[in-house]
Amino acid sequence: MRERTLITQRRYYGLDPLAFRAASTRVVFRVAGLPPERVRVSARSLRQDFALDTVDGTALLDKMVADGLLEPEPGRRDDYRLTERFFEYATARVVEPLPRERAKELLSRACLLAERINTEWTKNPLEIEALAAFGSYMSRDEMLAELALGVVVCPRAEWRRTRWGRVASNADGAREIRVALRDLSSFVRVRMVNELRGVPRPFSVAFEQK
Repeated sequence: MRERTLITQRRYYGLDPLAFRAASTRVVFRVAGLPPERVRVSARSLRQDFALDTVDGTALLDKMVADGLLEPEPGRRDDYRLTERFFEYATARVVEPLPRERAKELLSRACLLAERINTEWTKNPLEIEALAAFGSYMSRDEMLAELALGVVVCPRAEWRRTRWGRVASNADGAREIRVALRDLSSFVRVRMVNELRGVPRPFSVAFEQK
């Protein structure tokens, strides 16, 4: 399950982020401890947890079904299954938005870090071939929820590897790179891929290996 971030200056399904997360959490508490085959929530319970009347509640449920937060239970009218995306909202972070100028600064720092990883981390078997920003960074919004980075990694050339000491495995090397980029800011989200076409579109390439 991915970590979802909600920002304070936006509304989600007509509610402020804290209220929406709290309501989603109440729904999750209803099914806590139940085996997956019994996890069902009625429309009445959902409306109650979101503190909405029948008209507004029905509109909310229809929207949540359309957006993949709920799935109607076949053959059982007004019963719903909670999807993984619903649980993401129930456990989401709520943060102040990231100004675009700050996001640009973080992206520049990420590029400098990528260059340093490639030139100095000789015990890491991987290098960063390219780094691209995607997600909300590609919108026109001045306030962003996060800085999503697609990181294309490739094997480090033999002549660029250290010839003594312990060399990390590929899995350890990827983990080390991911942690270093995330440490730039709590707003940074990292998706590691083997080729650029694995980055969600649209994206903007900010760094390419020389």
